[in-house]
Amino acid sequence: MKARPYLIALVLIVLVAGLLVVFRTPSNDPAKQQATSPEAAVEAGAGAGDPYYPTDGNSGYDVTLYDLAITYDPEAKKLDGVASITATATEDLSRFNLDLEGLKVSDVKVGGQAAKFAQEGDHELVITPSAPLASGKPFTAVVTYGGEPTTINDASLGRSGWQISSTGGAFAAGQPHSATTWFPANDTPKDKAALKIAARVPDGWTAISNGIEGPVTRDGGWTTFNWSEETPLATYVATVAIDKFEVVRSTLPDGTPVVDAYAPGTSAAKKPIQDQGPEVLAHLATRFGPYPQRAAGGIWVADQIGFSLETQTRPIYAAWADLETLVHENAHMWFGDAVSIKSWADICINECLASYAQWLWLEHEGTDLDERYRDQVEQRRERSSFWAPKLYDMGKGNEFRGVYDKGLLGMHALRKQVGDDVFFKALQSWVSEHRDGNASWPEFEEHFKKASGQDLTGFFKAWFRDSGIPDDQYLLPVGVRR
Repeated sequence: MKARPYLIALVLIVLVAGLLVVFRTPSNDPAKQQATSPEAAVEAGAGAGDPYYPTDGNSGYDVTLYDLAITYDPEAKKLDGVASITATATEDLSRFNLDLEGLKVSDVKVGGQAAKFAQEGDHELVITPSAPLASGKPFTAVVTYGGEPTTINDASLGRSGWQISSTGGAFAAGQPHSATTWFPANDTPKDKAALKIAARVPDGWTAISNGIEGPVTRDGGWTTFNWSEETPLATYVATVAIDKFEVVRSTLPDGTPVVDAYAPGTSAAKKPIQDQGPEVLAHLATRFGPYPQRAAGGIWVADQIGFSLETQTRPIYAAWADLETLVHENAHMWFGDAVSIKSWADICINECLASYAQWLWLEHEGTDLDERYRDQVEQRRERSSFWAPKLYDMGKGNEFRGVYDKGLLGMHALRKQVGDDVFFKALQSWVSEHRDGNASWPEFEEHFKKASGQDLTGFFKAWFRDSGIPDDQYLLPVGVRR
């Protein structure tokens, strides 16, 4: 995500969490586990265990596919959906939760059988199947729901989730939450899954989503657009955007399909920026390794929202977005999308590296980054507020402080500390080793220690774990000193 400049200073993530109640048998006998009953079960932990938001998401199962069929009428602003969610139980479950905000559920089936359900709190959908679900076994939950989707209003970042566009359409975008305003999900980055969507809209409107474009069908005044994203994604980078888009299709040199969508009134200004997307991806590939997604492109909205977001394969760009923003969001295809964080304390992996990608593009255009780095350090040396944010384990509500500016300098200092060859090879092996999965900041540190053969404990502590300006030995590594 790249926030609008006046919003970068602080983003407060407000989370209203619910409760997952999971039951597990105390027996270690697999045969007995298959016969789990509510009477034999005991209560287990709730939530996905994020250190800042411990009840965010749900435990007890692992989603492999969200298969969504939605109908949206822009005039009525009403959405109806059927979500078929394929998952595997990781515990013996007598009941489980999904997250859904602001939409009313009318029916739930698990394994083809009617299931009891209740909507509790602001976003918890509690499902009790007709029979317990055995650990290790796949299951499918089909949820029918509808209503007017919710927009999340955050005091710092502004509007996110389902948003009504100034051009009459709608789009879903936001971090850390947006998915649950339009479909039921296990809303944690740790549970990545594939996505299929059939979006039905009135004739004349277009629905754009993640991944590969499928067939378009028309029936009785309605058009259905099909999209499929086979690469597992975190829920917050799933999207659908509905508008009277101008759609431009092309391919990357290797044949990867590209779909660019421009909301009414945006193409004249934004198409020249988006047209540079293939060159940007090609350059980033020289630094980070092969492009890790099956599709590419961008969705340009006409709205002055407070951020642009790395919705997987096809970022959403605010009306103010520029080429620097395009570089930033596409760098997330490697850091944030291909490799996702394990917890929100790890967000620097995503944002510090995507911000540094902006400098790598400037270097590609001829900028001397060492000189730029020294100038930035000297300009900010006495600004204690600049150095104050911690970049790892920064505390709940502080996740986006410092990562766009101090974090950028920290990544250049790391490059100079270990040398170019080690730095870029380590970034590439990081992606290849963790692709389509999750990783943490402590793992990132260990990865660079191993790759460089250096004890980087002091460096990482000074730059990323501590508050305040690093000592000169870390602030000005040998590789950047005059």
